[in-house]
Amino acid sequence: MRQAFVGTIVGLCLLPVGIAIAQPPKQSPKLTEASQVGTNGLGPVLVGMTVAEAEKAAGRKFNTDKEGPAGMTCLYSQPQGLPGIGFMVVDGRIARIDVWSNRKITTFRGAKIGDSEARIKQLYGKQIQVQQHEYDPKGHYLVFVPKDKADRNFRVVFETDGQKVTRFRSGKLPEVEYVEGCA
Repeated sequence: MRQAFVGTIVGLCLLPVGIAIAQPPKQSPKLTEASQVGTNGLGPVLVGMTVAEAEKAAGRKFNTDKEGPAGMTCLYSQPQGLPGIGFMVVDGRIARIDVWSNRKITTFRGAKIGDSEARIKQLYGKQIQVQQHEYDPKGHYLVFVPKDKADRNFRVVFETDGQKVTRFRSGKLPEVEYVEGCA
């Protein structure tokens, strides 16, 4: 093994002049469909950031609603090129992350849209609280309540049709519990 390693080093030193060594690929945006949802953010975009800070962290522009519902300072901002997700912005700062339809986005534990209620309970164990869905009599909210004191004001909420996750969201209290988003 040692000889093979030494031979590789000698071989690399003997490369003819003018041979190009492969360069690393250009860095992709920092926020991608491989980014994961935690209690306080999605990839590099964290609760508490302004939209400008989120765009810089994400490495991509966001499309932001011009205004929220009458009398509210709540609106949504969506990263360009990442369909089916949005960031709730309250008083100029991100308060929660919504995954409406993007089946590639997962939580740190691997939960995603389409997972069964049983899988969510398996992934999160006793930290899941089951609540009745506001509009679907068969559906539920499976609410992940963190044990960490630092995360005590955050949640991940999985909405189900009674069998499978149809959407999910994470963020800070009370915004993460708003059933109708900014409405």
